[in-house]
Amino acid sequence: MDQRMKSDREPSFFRQNARYFFALAFFLLLLQDIFGTHGLMAMHRSKAQIQEVQAQIAQLDKENADLEQHIKDLKTDPAAIEKIARDRMGLARPGELIFRMPDAKGGQTSSTPTQPTRTPKK
Repeated sequence: MDQRMKSDREPSFFRQNARYFFALAFFLLLLQDIFGTHGLMAMHRSKAQIQEVQAQIAQLDKENADLEQHIKDLKTDPAAIEKIARDRMGLARPGELIFRMPDAKGGQTSSTPTQPTRTPKK
């Protein structure tokens, strides 16, 4: 009977090491909060990705506004239409001459419309 009473009085292994178990559990939870899938590091990466996507959205919005302005200019501004006709299509006004000269970069030609000179009649 003394044996039984002695074992009841002795603390169990868990009770003897309870502080260590709680400290280990707390440390593991802390690691999970920092490095886990929803931890601080993951939140930091997510915030960086959100900022990057927002910057891309802002850039695309600016490009979209520029394109809308270009469309508006093409619909309403005759000078913009004339510039495209001259630059891309090589068109000229009546009486103008187009001289094509190779570029220094790689053999592409550039066109420069000029007015013909008229010689005075005698």
